[in-house]
Amino acid sequence: MTSRLKTFIHDAQGAATVFGLFILMTCFVIGGLALDVANAYMARTQLQATADAVAHTAIYVRDTDTESAARLAALAVAEDMMPAAKYGTIIEPSSIKFGIWDPVSRTFSESSGSRSAVFVDVSRSTLRNNPVGTYFLRFSGLQKWDVRRGAVFETYRPTCFREGYVADDIVDTQSNNEYKNGFCIHSNTHVETNQNNDWETGVIVSMPDKRDIVLPNSGYSHNPGLEPALRDGAYRLRVLNRVQSILDDLETGGSKYAPSYITSSSVVTVTGKTLDTSDLAPGYIYTKNYSGNSSVTLKAGVTFTNIVFVTNCSIKVGNGVALENVILATSNTGAKSINGSHLRLGANDGCSDGGDTQVITKGGFDVSSGLEVYGSQVLALGDIQFAAQAEGIEGASFVAGGRIDGTSNAVMGFCGSGMTNNFEAEYFRMAS
Repeated sequence: MTSRLKTFIHDAQGAATVFGLFILMTCFVIGGLALDVANAYMARTQLQATADAVAHTAIYVRDTDTESAARLAALAVAEDMMPAAKYGTIIEPSSIKFGIWDPVSRTFSESSGSRSAVFVDVSRSTLRNNPVGTYFLRFSGLQKWDVRRGAVFETYRPTCFREGYVADDIVDTQSNNEYKNGFCIHSNTHVETNQNNDWETGVIVSMPDKRDIVLPNSGYSHNPGLEPALRDGAYRLRVLNRVQSILDDLETGGSKYAPSYITSSSVVTVTGKTLDTSDLAPGYIYTKNYSGNSSVTLKAGVTFTNIVFVTNCSIKVGNGVALENVILATSNTGAKSINGSHLRLGANDGCSDGGDTQVITKGGFDVSSGLEVYGSQVLALGDIQFAAQAEGIEGASFVAGGRIDGTSNAVMGFCGSGMTNNFEAEYFRMAS
């Protein structure tokens, strides 16, 4: 072997350049892979956000409208978020399915006519002629990604609206009360309480910022159980948005909201100023409307059963009146549009089904003393003020657009049943 050839064989000059080219190519491949994968993940995230928004829109509209209307509204949201002109057809009407969500097995079952859950399927795929293209991976033969995402939204009813006190303004709970497991107090402003209240484990006291709780100087020491009961949270009081539609429906015959104990489709107009059972016989919807600031009185000491009474007057409830299987409603907006003392709402039947009462007003509700509530509801666009009988609260749902000023020296019991006729509004959350 000649010396020149030997020199060439053993010459290492430029070796780093060749190695660098291999490293450069490797970096291009890895970078290209990262770029294509990141692009696929970006498309995945965009599809997921769209699926979530579409599903929420669909279940929200379905709550009060038809499946067709809900699908149209949901498809409009999809078009706004991912226009077909840019992304192709990511969703079709058949991709929006209404049904039932099983939280235990975490499965969705399609069921026509359901309002309780919705499943939405969105995708960019070869099948829909809109896959996510690649940049560098196409040189290895992978020219596109199929990306698919879905979302399930379901309806639910917060416990606080089922039983408890809920107000948009302050809830003031006073002193010497006992709150039983399951009872809930919520304010969209803050909750105020006095001393010597007892809060059982399982009670919820919530407001946007639990640090805003207003306590006496003794703090938590004279409110055992309160501190662990505190929660942060806020709610839209959706059920109050239905007050006018409930009043309108009942006043015209109650095809949507009339309870099963109403056996006649006729609406009876009453004229008296003081009403007795002879004026309000069971099985009917009654109405009484006056111009100006008028009032009507429910006769003292009388038990009214199986009626709906709707009026634009303020309602004075006589001392000792009891309401069982009754809807008492007024469009009067006065601060004390329904008022009285020693009033019993609902039958004292140990939380059994039936016997419950719903009181609805566009104004305020004020019972100065002796209120008893058994499996019943008060909805007021104004304030709710009351002083309850010591053992008189067992299954109560109070919702106020204003504030709630509660009682002292009472036990607030929790039923969990026996309130089947209460008016409720659905809330919506992501299930999967």
